[in-house]
Parts: sequence; structure tokens; C-alpha cells
Amino acid sequence: MGIVAGLGSSSEGTSVVVCDAESGAVLRQGYAPHPASAPEGDPQAWLISLGEAATGGVLEGVQAIGVAAQQHGLLTLDAGGVLVRPALLGNDKRVQSAAAELTDALGGRAAWAEAVGSVPQAGQPLAKLRWLARNEPESAARVAAVLQPHDWLVWQLLGRPLRRTTDRGDASGTGFWSAATGEWRPDLVELALGRQATLPDVLGPAEPAGHTPEGLLISAGTGETMAAAFGLGVGPGDAVVSLGASGSVFAVHHSALADGTGTITSFADATGMHLPVVHTLNATRVLRGTAEMLGTDLPGLSELALRSSAGSYGLVLLPYLEGERTPHLPHTAGTLAGLRRESMKPEHLARAAFEGMLCGLTDALDVLRGRGVEVRRVFLLGAAAELPAVQAIAPSLFGAQVVVPQPADYAALGAARQAAWALGVQQGVLSPQQPPLWPAAASQVFDMAGEDLAVGQAVRQQYATVREQTHPGAFDAVQ
Repeated sequence: MGIVAGLGSSSEGTSVVVCDAESGAVLRQGYAPHPASAPEGDPQAWLISLGEAATGGVLEGVQAIGVAAQQHGLLTLDAGGVLVRPALLGNDKRVQSAAAELTDALGGRAAWAEAVGSVPQAGQPLAKLRWLARNEPESAARVAAVLQPHDWLVWQLLGRPLRRTTDRGDASGTGFWSAATGEWRPDLVELALGRQATLPDVLGPAEPAGHTPEGLLISAGTGETMAAAFGLGVGPGDAVVSLGASGSVFAVHHSALADGTGTITSFADATGMHLPVVHTLNATRVLRGTAEMLGTDLPGLSELALRSSAGSYGLVLLPYLEGERTPHLPHTAGTLAGLRRESMKPEHLARAAFEGMLCGLTDALDVLRGRGVEVRRVFLLGAAAELPAVQAIAPSLFGAQVVVPQPADYAALGAARQAAWALGVQQGVLSPQQPPLWPAAASQVFDMAGEDLAVGQAVRQQYATVREQTHPGAFDAVQ
């Protein structure tokens, strides 16, 4: 079919991955950092970074480009298409009160979950619009159109045409588009901003956004999470657990999941299916905090943990160090239970940290299972997924095969695969319903031994007993 490129514009920098459109083989790569810009960003810097990442002929021979970018950024344009102000990015803590205000404005969490599949969150463009209206009314009055980072980059690559576009995946993270209905909710934009604004056209997964002035096809593009899932090649029966400082669990599903508690965020994916997500506030930060307490690093903590045994000699760590989102315990703290003289050893505390973090993520995974999401394999992402203790403990707690992909820029790979799809449809060699069949990510696979499931269930029961005693009924509303 030809050669395609994926551009991954993260909060840190821009990656370029050039692939053979038919086989998915990586031919060339490039990278350039972004200047630090939290909580606001200069989108022009993203373009400069893109240009630097593509130097040295990286894009030579490319016929189509896909764009994946950081989610939850808000770019506001005036009537002439000029940026009203710097971009508000996903990690902007100033917006938290605006999200809470909006939750009440529509009648509570259940009303929002029914309307758009998610409860207002500080990261969403929806909450940023409310913050803008409250704190910068002069800027808010100039807003004529709103975009997210991937939308803006696609628009720039196309030469700033009259038509602006997005895709289902990125639209589903705005807070004013419903994955269930596939429609914008302009009334919610007005609720947040106090006035209407033009919203981009939502493209289908294989639908092109257009062609550059030089004739390159630009695919629809999508958000980082959706692109990474597409790059990994996950499908029905697969869940992805991301081990950042906080955690997230998402899975490919055939339909949007309405959740009146707001625990599930109902995203769309990059293939026409759905991507329900459950977030936790605590993941690798639990390991880092424990490692600091014990005077070691993460590899040292892993080594300590493997000297203990399943159940940590009765020690249970509820890992709610920053409060918790799943279950909804925003003002709580972590708990260490089961202290006995024989359990007060570094290796048992280390093991309890790993088991507590993974049990917390299993709670999130069970929220999806409880809504009919099938989970046969769990993909583990993040640096902590490489720790031997995580790989040894996770399969029995998750109750599934665990897959640890080799480190790669899966968002950029997903963007390239999307570009290959759009190019193949244009050439008449691919169906709009069937993406190119690229090889699965190179991975390590960890299966359970015969007795591991029973051991894992016992550890989970020990954890759940302490959780219920400490926070009775915390999960009643979501299970």
C-alpha cells in the first residue's frame, strides 16, 4: 500500500514513527521534546517540535499521516481562527472547582453519566470552559470555536481549512459528546461557557480529515489513549492496566456503558467500538512511597517483596494515599492493617505494597467485569510493569493472563496504523470496517500456575475484608 507515519504529540514531546502500511514494520523514527508548559501550553511549540522530530528525511516517501495527541487539552479560537489564549492542558488543577460546580448544575453525577457517559472532571475541556467563563470572561466572550490538541494539529497540517474535524475517541473525552449516541451536546457547551461555540465534525475511524497542500492524506487522528490501544492491537477480551503514579483500567467493549455513579468513563475507541475506563488515584506512587520508607528504590522494593509470600504474613495496605476515585473516597488516606510481631519486617511491607496496589487496580477491573466486560488478557503498561514482583503477583490477582509489551511509542504506532487504514480505504484495498492487520506488540506473557488462582483469591479476600471494615459500603454503589 505504501508508507505511512504516525505523529504522537504527548505532554512531553513529539514522536514520529514511519511504517510500512501493509506489514506495520517500523522503517524510521524521530523525536523532539516540547518546552515545559504546565498548566498552559503554546500550540505553536507543538508544531516546532513536530518539525524537529521530522528532520533528516524521516517523512520521506510518506503517503499518509495520522496524529495522536495528549487528551483533555482545550484550545479556544476566535471568529478568525486565532487562538484566544494559550492552551489549557489536562493537568490543570485550577479547574477542579469548576468540575464540581458543573456536576451540580445538571442535577448530579447520574444526570451527567446518562447525558454523556461521564461525570465532569478537571481534565475535561467542559470544565475548562466553565473555568474560563468564571475567571477570564473577556477571553470567554471571544471564543467562537473549541478544539483539542489533536484536532488543532490536524487542522494545521491541512493548511487551516474552513472545516475542522475530530474523531469519536477524542470527542468522547470532552464532556460534551456522548459515546452512546454519537452526538455533540451543544447545550452542555453553553452550560459551561455561557454561550454557544462551533464544534468540529466527528469523523469515522477510517475517514480521512483531508489532504495537505502537498497532497499527503491526513487521517482522522485520535487521543493518546485510543491510539495506544490501537497500536497495541487490543480487542474484545483484552483489558489494559496503566501503571503511572495513578492508575487506569480500560477495555475494548461492543457498547457504551452508562454508569450512574460516574465510576466508569464511557470513551469511544479508534475502531468504532467503545473503551470504558475506570481510574484510580494510586498506583506506582504507592510503590515509590514504600520504597522511600524502606530506604530503597523500585527494583530493591521488588526484590524485597519476592522474599515474602502471598498475603504478606497478614499485612494489608489499602493504597489510598491521595484519597481514591475507585471507590469514591476523595478525602481518605491509606491504611496499613494486620501488624503483628512476625509481620513487621521490610519484605512483608514491600509485598503488601505490591499486593495493595494491584488489589486496588483489580477492584477497578472488577467494576468493568461487573458490567459484562469480558477480560481474558490484561496488558500491563508503565515502567512498574517491568518489575519482577508485579509480574509474579499480577496474574493471580487479576485472574487472567498478563501481557507486558516491550516499551514502544504505541500512541504513535496507533496513529500510523490509522493512517494506513485511511490510505487503504482510499486505494480500495481495505474496508472501512476492517483495519490493517498489523502484528501484535512484542511482549512477555505471564500465565497462572494451577494453584495461583486460589492463592490470588485468598489475597483478594484478605484485602477486601480490610477494605470493607475500614470503609464499609464503599463499593456498594458501583458493583
